[in-house]
Amino acid sequence: MAPTARARALAVLRVRGAALAVALLPAAAAVVLTVGTATGHVPRGSAWDVARPAVTALAVLSLLLAAGVAAVVARARPALSPTVPIPEGTAPDLYRLVRDLADRLGVPAPSAIALTPDCDSWLEDRTHPAHGPGRRPLPRLRRRAVTAPVLVIGSPFLWWMRVSELRALLAPVVAGTGPAAHPDIAAARRFVRGLDAAVAVAADRRWLAFVGWVARLLLRACRDHAAEMERGVAAAASERAQAVDYGLRIVAQEQVGLAYAGWDRLLNRVALPAWRMGRWPSRLDAGVVSALTELSRRDRLAEGFASRLGERPACDLLEEPGLIDEAASLLAARLFHGGPAETGPDWSPVAWSQYPEEVVDRKWRLEAARLHRALDVLDDITPHGPGRAPGRGPGPAAPTVARVLDRLSGPAGGGVGEELEVRLTAEVAREAAREERAARRGASVAAAGSWADGLAPLFPLQPPRSGRELLADHVTAMVCCAAVDTAGATPGLDWLDGPALLVGGTRRGDLTRTVLSLIEDGDGEPLRAWLGEVGVRPEKPVRLV
Repeated sequence: MAPTARARALAVLRVRGAALAVALLPAAAAVVLTVGTATGHVPRGSAWDVARPAVTALAVLSLLLAAGVAAVVARARPALSPTVPIPEGTAPDLYRLVRDLADRLGVPAPSAIALTPDCDSWLEDRTHPAHGPGRRPLPRLRRRAVTAPVLVIGSPFLWWMRVSELRALLAPVVAGTGPAAHPDIAAARRFVRGLDAAVAVAADRRWLAFVGWVARLLLRACRDHAAEMERGVAAAASERAQAVDYGLRIVAQEQVGLAYAGWDRLLNRVALPAWRMGRWPSRLDAGVVSALTELSRRDRLAEGFASRLGERPACDLLEEPGLIDEAASLLAARLFHGGPAETGPDWSPVAWSQYPEEVVDRKWRLEAARLHRALDVLDDITPHGPGRAPGRGPGPAAPTVARVLDRLSGPAGGGVGEELEVRLTAEVAREAAREERAARRGASVAAAGSWADGLAPLFPLQPPRSGRELLADHVTAMVCCAAVDTAGATPGLDWLDGPALLVGGTRRGDLTRTVLSLIEDGDGEPLRAWLGEVGVRPEKPVRLV
């Protein structure tokens, strides 16, 4: 273990000792005054008679406050990363790989293994007393036995990486169990985690404001030391792992960057549209393999990756990878979108084979309906303007591509487009606000129920789309609906770009250019030519939901 890490751990513990000394100082002064008076070393007099009860009262108050702070720090549950536990019986080969790796590194093996639906891996200490019901802290004079931390592995790594690459990737992570077993580092980490948890508890309860103030003060005092300690631990672990699969570690790090890029696109462009309509893809990790394979093919790397993909994938180390993938996929939906913990009528899994029909087609029709409603509002404002379906008389116009072309083409199309952008942006914002409120209500229920063990959901938000992007997406959706309804096209799934339109089994990626010409320049001729080429009948109403 690096001497710097231990020195910084001792500095953190000195902060703890200093805080304890400050809390005991009034009590020590009270004891000195009391003993001194009893033995005659402190003369009796008016000044001392007044000071003695005042110091004693201050000592009692200080001890009560210190006891309260200590109780909150001890009982507060440090936040745990939401993970999918992997019992040894469900992955004996994976446990064997990790234990062999720990033996090669000369460090204790992790106490357990869990998966996280993200592209990262780390060690997590889950031995805080508050996490174990019925546990009692050991006596102060008895040294606490340090339990090895849990190894958390990013689930996309298991599906995308080969076994040898995963072992090389985990080497520096597993090496961290060595420093983690040192009593001083373990004690310093427990102290910092307890303070952090106390700050979180105090933030939710105003009557614990003093506890929160003390905890933040101590965190500021030891923050730099704790950061340097962790850097020292990481440096020591990395140095210890240098001799283990060094060449493969370089290859594995390349795969980490690739996996992160594919995972991010899969979540934002494929999973997010499904989550927003109450469906969660049940095989996200299998999907990332398809996404990365497609990415390598597009980047002309397929030949190099072909031999690599012939090796044994790391997911083979699991007994039932499909069940683990499903659990990780549901957890990803909860973390990144705030979905509920269990399936229901408004929250059900969807297989990749069902995705085009149940997600892509429905997404297009929802967006087409939203665009149609926005056009209806504009027609109500200008009832005699263009865009009415011929021969229908007064009343709402039919949802057709011809109506969209008429309203957005020509010199007046720019003004209509701006109005549509405003209305679509407002409606999408209202729907997003409803989703967020529902997600936060679900998180509150989960915090009081199944996630009461300290798991805290996260809600990373996708960057909001501009009004122009929203309008382009909605016009594209209207055209895709018309192509499906009148030209025999089918909805499809692109692993990197999400929803795709297939005409004759081939993806048509040239639609976007023609839609942008209509929206940005008011030129509808490229889109009309595209419709004629595909065989779409723009005057026919599309089916909405």
